[in-house]
Amino acid sequence: MKVAISVPDAIFHKAEMLASALNKSRSQLYAEALANYVRTHSAHNITQRTNATCERESTALAAAQFQILSRETW
Repeated sequence: MKVAISVPDAIFHKAEMLASALNKSRSQLYAEALANYVRTHSAHNITQRTNATCERESTALAAAQFQILSRETW
């Protein structure tokens, strides 16, 4: 699909240099960049990353709590 977009000159020139350095067409570079942006910013992906972070944090918190409480006399 063809799409017309406006890109700031500085970004356009950097993208042109990158496409040349990677031996890719402008279309291929923009398509890959957009696909990566959509993948990393999708609501589902963000939710998964947030859940994974919370899971890691709660595991670390539980371990710290256990360690502290195991020293207490009841």
